[in-house]
Amino acid sequence: MSRIVVKVGTSTLAHPGGGMNIRHVENLVKVLCDLKNAGNEIILVSSGAIGMGVGKLGLSARPDDMPGKQAAAAVGQCELMYTYDRLFGEYNHTVAQILLTGDDLDRDDRRLNFENTLFRLLEYGAIPVLNENDTMATAEISVGDNDTLGARVAVYGKADLLIVLSDIDGLLTDDPHKNPDAKVIPLVAEIDDSIRKLGGASHGRQGTGGMATKIHAAEIAVNNGIDMVILNGAKPQLMYDVLEGKQAGTRFAGKRT
Repeated sequence: MSRIVVKVGTSTLAHPGGGMNIRHVENLVKVLCDLKNAGNEIILVSSGAIGMGVGKLGLSARPDDMPGKQAAAAVGQCELMYTYDRLFGEYNHTVAQILLTGDDLDRDDRRLNFENTLFRLLEYGAIPVLNENDTMATAEISVGDNDTLGARVAVYGKADLLIVLSDIDGLLTDDPHKNPDAKVIPLVAEIDDSIRKLGGASHGRQGTGGMATKIHAAEIAVNNGIDMVILNGAKPQLMYDVLEGKQAGTRFAGKRT
């Protein structure tokens, strides 16, 4: 049995216009339920609240101002959890919502409360679904991005593996928008400046992350002895390959003591 943190981004969950990508979400839930049925503990870190709120409210674009983002998140988080509750419930699994800010992880007393709740939910057999509390978070107390949140949850949750689902196949040797011959790097044994330089800005309309945030998340994970794998979120079945030791996406090797 493994404890697996799976982080899924807005680009996987929603279409560019903000509407839910039903096929991706349903396939993701099906695979996660199957992995849990096999005896693994699953923790899901899910983006998508603001993106889905944009779609639900019929906005033409993601708001630029803080109140607009927080309003979209308030609407979208309801839609997100309703969908997860319904889909996981079809496979007889219970989900639980945990919304966090940076303060909840940075302050020892609040982090302890979070850890106790997380571990008890896993003990009860539930699937915790975590997201940044975008309705309340401001720049001063924000985690910043859900790649970082996923890595920190993996550390505090004592996970064995962190899987980051994105809109690309893994860490590439070059920017695929500029170089169509860019190849996936199967294994990163050491994160050095050459790897960091491969990070770039997000190309998505709805998300806030990019490869740079994923490399940063990988540094957090591997420095705490946790492997991290980047996979294409459109192909959640690749998680089977990862757990079976087969090559899929890019694996960042955790440092063992």
